Amino acid sequence: MTALNNLRDTIGRRPWILAVALAFAVAVWMGSGALGPQRASEGNFSSSNADRSLPRVQVRSQQAELITRYAEVYGRTAPARIVELAAETDGRVQAVPVERGTRVRTGQVLIELDSRDRFARLEEARAAVKRFETEFAGQQRLFKEGSYVSEADLAATEASLVAARAELKRAELDIEYMSLRAPFNGYLADRVVEIGAYVRAGDPMATLVDNRKIIVEGSVPEQNAAQIGIGDQAEATLVTGQLVSGRIRYVSPVADQSTRTFAVELEVDNQEADLPAGVTAEMRIATGQVYAQRLSPALLTLDNAGTLGIKVVDKTGHVLFFPAEIVASSDSDIWVTGLPEVSDVIIVGQGFVKAGDQVEPVFASPETALAQEEQP
Repeated sequence: MTALNNLRDTIGRRPWILAVALAFAVAVWMGSGALGPQRASEGNFSSSNADRSLPRVQVRSQQAELITRYAEVYGRTAPARIVELAAETDGRVQAVPVERGTRVRTGQVLIELDSRDRFARLEEARAAVKRFETEFAGQQRLFKEGSYVSEADLAATEASLVAARAELKRAELDIEYMSLRAPFNGYLADRVVEIGAYVRAGDPMATLVDNRKIIVEGSVPEQNAAQIGIGDQAEATLVTGQLVSGRIRYVSPVADQSTRTFAVELEVDNQEADLPAGVTAEMRIATGQVYAQRLSPALLTLDNAGTLGIKVVDKTGHVLFFPAEIVASSDSDIWVTGLPEVSDVIIVGQGFVKAGDQVEPVFASPETALAQEEQP
């Protein structure tokens, strides 16, 4: 009782002792209560970590598909034929009945020269032929009768007849060459002479193009040249947006020494004359078929050596890296080779694992996989 009275006296004189004692008691109580849950939480965390010790990645199992491989070649369009027409005789231009850019038919007169003395020389050549034909016929009759005509005289007259006939042919051709005619259907692309101009045989006069067919000219890399042959079908997209198709008409047998590429020509029908010549075009030429995986470009990764490839998971749950070659592409997908025919491709989490790591694969449904691939 005395001790209790003394305690009361002490607390009465020093009330702060009671406050300290109460605070200490509360702290002990709170510490003992928190310790139990904390230990329990630590136990749960350790158990969760044991269950989640392997990193999880989302994968999609897919099958390789057979696709056509294409070589993309940039080039230009050109007419199937371009011919520079030259004068075949001397003369002065007296008529130009066709304007530049006009469509012409085979045999149509493009330029006419003056006749000068051509018709007079033609009549002279005809008369000479007639005279020597008459002489030769008479000498043949006399020779058979044994008259005063030797075999040498007969041969000389025959030679003169042959020369006269040759001169007649030249005179006829000279008159024919007065008119420059179109050798095929096409367009008169250019004319370099006008009325009054004097030309000699061999002087250029006009340019004729045949654009009923156009040619897309380009060069293919040396690794693709052996896979392209004459007669193969191909298509091209013109800079105008027009998509055309045709057949390969020429593949160079020799590579260009500076570029190591092979010239190739695609022939395209242009009967309607709606395809322009001289514009940029891109050819797509089939070079064979190959099995490839269709993937999103976002799945491409680099290994430590900087090699582009795809990460997959094998049957044991280990990450494998396969170098991949892009063989085709579209606006949203690519087709790559280098993967197994059936692959479990990592579509989420490939950036956090490396080849050799063991992971926990989670297979995604097609809808989920598509949504994940579309994320940036």
